Amino acid sequence: MQKKIALITGITGQDGSYLAELLLNKGYEVHGIVRRESLEDEEKLKNIETIKESLILHEGSLGDHLGIYKIFSKVLPDECYHLFASSFVNYSFSSEFQTMANNFNSTYYLLSTILDIKKECKFYFAGSSEMFGEPNITPQDENTPFNPKSIYGILKVSSHYLLKNYREKEGVFAATGIMYNHESPRRGNQFVTKKIISSAIKIKLGLQQKLYLGNLDAKRDWGYAPDYVKAMHMILQAEKADDFVIATGKLHTVREFLDITFSSLDLNYNDYVEIDPKFFRTSEHNSLCGNAHKIKATLGWKNEKNLNEIIQEMLDKEMLKYTDKRTYAIDEKNTKNTDY
Repeated sequence: MQKKIALITGITGQDGSYLAELLLNKGYEVHGIVRRESLEDEEKLKNIETIKESLILHEGSLGDHLGIYKIFSKVLPDECYHLFASSFVNYSFSSEFQTMANNFNSTYYLLSTILDIKKECKFYFAGSSEMFGEPNITPQDENTPFNPKSIYGILKVSSHYLLKNYREKEGVFAATGIMYNHESPRRGNQFVTKKIISSAIKIKLGLQQKLYLGNLDAKRDWGYAPDYVKAMHMILQAEKADDFVIATGKLHTVREFLDITFSSLDLNYNDYVEIDPKFFRTSEHNSLCGNAHKIKATLGWKNEKNLNEIIQEMLDKEMLKYTDKRTYAIDEKNTKNTDY
C-alpha cells in the first residue's frame, strides 16, 4: 500500500511538531515548509529534533507564491495542513501589514495551488477562537457569529471564508478547525501559560524573584495540544469537508493556572506574583469557551488530558532544562508580550 503524503506549514511549531509525529506513526511520508533562517537555527528546530531525520523539509517562504507552487508540485501531497501563522494576538494593530502577508496571503497561495495542481489534496486550516473575538454567547459553536477584535482574528476569519469559497464553488476538500487555547511543553515563551511555568520553576530555583501578570481572573478554555492535532487528522479523514470547533468546553482562570502550578512546586503564588496593568486586555463580556459537541458526535474526537495533567507535564519538561541551575539567568523575554 502506497504511503500517504502530507505537507505541513508551521512544522517546527508546537502543533506542527506534534502533528508530524502523529502522521509518521501512522505511516505517512511527512514534508514541511521551513524558512531558511529556521533551517540554520537549531533552537528553532528543537521541537522536531527527534524526528528530523524522518522528515523531508523544504526551504521556502509562505509569502512566496511561486516558491509554494514549486514545492507543492514536487511533493504532490494527499493532505495539506496549514498551521503556520503570525500567532501572537496583537490588539494594537501595530504590525497588521506583515501579519496580513503572513496569514491571509499564505492561505490563498496554498488553496490556489491545490486547485491548479492537485485538486484532490485535502486541506486543513488552523482556525482560532479569536475568530469569535467578543462573542454574543458562551459557549460558542460552529453557528456562533464571528466578531474578531484583533488583526489576527480578522485574518483568520478572512482565510476561513476564502476556504469556504474554494470548498463550495470549486469542490476542494477544505476544512477549518476552530481551535481554542491548547498547551504543552512546546508552547512558546510569549504565551502566558509558558511564562507562568518557566517563571515558577525559576522562582523555585532562586533564579527569579517576581512574576508580573495582568488580569488573574481572565478565563480561558485550555486544552492539550496533542489531543488537538488528533482532531486535525480526524477532520481530513471525514467523508466530507466541514468545519469544527475544537475545545474542552471548560473555563479556567489565570489565577487557577497559577495556583496549580505554584502548588505543585510547594509555593504560594501570592508571595511572588505582581499585577502590572500593561498586561491587561480590554474587558471580556463573554468568555471564549468552545462547544465541541459536533466533532465529538460526528468524528468521535475527545480531549483526554485535563488542566492539572497538562500543567504537570509542562513543569516536568521545563524542569529538565535546569539540571544545572547555574547555567541559567532570568529570561527577560518571558516578562514581555503577555496580554493577561
